[in-house]
Amino acid sequence: MDDVSAERPNRCPSHPGKILRDSVLPALRLNVKDAAAELRVSRQTLHRILGGEGAITPHMAVRLGKFCGNGPRLWLRMQQAHDLWLAEKALEEELKHIPSHADQAA
Repeated sequence: MDDVSAERPNRCPSHPGKILRDSVLPALRLNVKDAAAELRVSRQTLHRILGGEGAITPHMAVRLGKFCGNGPRLWLRMQQAHDLWLAEKALEEELKHIPSHADQAA
């Protein structure tokens, strides 16, 4: 596991759509319709992201980075942390049966 999931192994990192929905849009006083228009995406696309059903793709990260002024990498890292935590939990039992060759790599 990486440092992020090792710090809080029992808590899934927030989906970036939740942060966008609960913090960013209210701070900007924007509704979904207006935010979608400014991001130049459909309301449906933005609704899927805000609901945690849609992932932040590199293209969406570039849009959000410009929109928020904080760059795309932050949005991709948040999505990656969320997805990686879910994958590690889903594969937890199977990973116990996969040997690690880390000590043999040189």
